[in-house]
Amino acid sequence: MNPDSEFVPEDRTSVPQEPGPPLEDTPPAEGGEADETDSDSHLDDSQEDDAPQQGGYPTRRYRFPRRSTPEGEHVPVMLSEVLETMGAAEGGVYVDCTLGLGGHTSALLKRAGPHGFVIGIDFDPAALEKAQALLSPLGNNFQLFQGNYAGIQENLGQAGFTGCDGLLADLGMSSFQLDNADRGFSYRRDGPLDMRMDPTRGRTAAELLATIDEKDLVQALSEIGDEPDPWGIARKLIAQREIEPITRTGQLAALLEESRGGAPWKLKQGRKKWESHPAIRVFQTLRILVNRELGNLEHLLRMLPEILNPGGTAVILSFHSGEDRLVKKSFWAGLESGKYEAISPDPIRPSFFERQTNPRSRSTKLRWARKR
Repeated sequence: MNPDSEFVPEDRTSVPQEPGPPLEDTPPAEGGEADETDSDSHLDDSQEDDAPQQGGYPTRRYRFPRRSTPEGEHVPVMLSEVLETMGAAEGGVYVDCTLGLGGHTSALLKRAGPHGFVIGIDFDPAALEKAQALLSPLGNNFQLFQGNYAGIQENLGQAGFTGCDGLLADLGMSSFQLDNADRGFSYRRDGPLDMRMDPTRGRTAAELLATIDEKDLVQALSEIGDEPDPWGIARKLIAQREIEPITRTGQLAALLEESRGGAPWKLKQGRKKWESHPAIRVFQTLRILVNRELGNLEHLLRMLPEILNPGGTAVILSFHSGEDRLVKKSFWAGLESGKYEAISPDPIRPSFFERQTNPRSRSTKLRWARKR
């Protein structure tokens, strides 16, 4: 079956909208983190389908105030779309394998009701603690586990289940992780260059940068980060580590600004969209390497047909072109082999209003697959 052909079940339709004329979108908020999760600047942002309309297209004069997610808060991305495509309902068993602060999980718990059950999994012990506090007032029909995708089947068994009716994987980051400088994820906040989802184990980003081979770094920047100048960036970082170790996020961000001309980065509008900070792609590449995110995702995609109950739906939110390619390829292969009854033919994108009020959502792509 051709991945470009439309195969849309009647009850799970995402109808592509006819792109309108270019929208003069509001820029990300300076001083905020609106673009830290948005290294996919090439993702299609043309479908502003529910903005105020004039002649079928969003009006150019419509504006929202510049804002990012308030510090210390986290807004679950595409929440209504997740619940709708998953078909979350009373009595169902659901798994949120990227728990975060529990925003999606709490909504699933409310949909499942007193006769349903929700399992939450996260690698970050700090996230588990915060999510527990959010979910406890909603009842006791949930269980949280620390770990990654590899333990999902074991976690289901520990909770007394052999499969689930729906599974969510939100491959983005929680805002509280970006906002905490000590975690080392943010290029805007100086802190130790760490980037581990679980800060108690594994190599830090600083340790990885100190030892990675130049060719391996070039390959990662090119294939994972879609970095337009991987050789130039790699040479810059390798040369710098010979002078002194790169151990701080501010130090790395400054080096990357220098590699693009030396002048401090300022928010400005490019030919088609607002230009992202030069550190975005490198920071994202390092985070993915440190936490082995693509390998974990591949493992999850292989397990999905075994985890889902018949008729169960997996929903995956990706923020990076490499992740989305893996999900798309796996879902289409599962459809053609008969493992899946239906999949999303095209990614579902955040609404115009969500992208304006929650800028960190704007590069999100949602794909779903329903087991036969």
